[in-house]
Amino acid sequence: MNIQWYPGHMAKTRKILTENMKLVDIVIELLDARIPISSKNPDFDDIFKNKPKIIVLNKSDLADEKICSSWTKWYNSKGYANIFIDSIKGKNINQLKRQMQYLMKDKLDRDKLKGRISRPIRTMIVGIPNVGKSSLINKIAGRARAVTGDRPGVTRGKQWINVNDKIQLLDTPGILWPKFEDVEVGINLAITGAIKDDILDTIGLASSLFEKLVKLYPQNIMERFKLTSLEDKTGLELLQIAGKNRGCIISGGEIDMTRISAIVLDELRGGKIGKITLERPEDMLDDTNE
Repeated sequence: MNIQWYPGHMAKTRKILTENMKLVDIVIELLDARIPISSKNPDFDDIFKNKPKIIVLNKSDLADEKICSSWTKWYNSKGYANIFIDSIKGKNINQLKRQMQYLMKDKLDRDKLKGRISRPIRTMIVGIPNVGKSSLINKIAGRARAVTGDRPGVTRGKQWINVNDKIQLLDTPGILWPKFEDVEVGINLAITGAIKDDILDTIGLASSLFEKLVKLYPQNIMERFKLTSLEDKTGLELLQIAGKNRGCIISGGEIDMTRISAIVLDELRGGKIGKITLERPEDMLDDTNE
């Protein structure tokens, strides 16, 4: 599968980001903890190269804790401020607020000397679609201030949100990039829900997911879908067996492949297959992906 999705509003969003950079003190780059490589928009490094940045990895509750620890060590070794969070339950949100204050301390001290005593920190939150930007804003603010949803493309315009007298947040729409150079990036984004399912071959996508999980988490899928053997089977063949085991049968005894594919993808996204991370630090090819 070669997956590409770049609606017109995403081109407009890039313009919004560029135009508002001079108003922003700190950038929070929100990634998906399950796919830290694929969920990083390569255009952001160019747009935000002169701004302090915190890499925030959301949905850590759905990710493999051991692999998250490996990623933390990797980011630390590169000198990147990074925090793993769960924007729904609020895990590590206070740590994020403290990190924002820490990065801005010198600038705020200079502002105080100039008489600007109570200026709030202006923060822009950026990321791919459906990574949890609005949920993070609501958790930081302590109340529902941004529209949220479990599908990509919910936020369509920028909105400034006053958290308190210390923090202002700029929420922006999720943005991808015009072309995925690596086919696997598109597949990973689609698997985790960053791309709308209605433009996808969900059967091929679920088959690809099974092939990944055979290598990374074989025991999880054997237990979840009652698979007795994974040896010498393609992802599609495993998907057919899973469909039979789940009772996804249509007239004539044929497997309802569309239904079982939707089930597999939903269960991965909901954490029912287990805590899954599809990318590891050793998957980084070189520093151009940082």
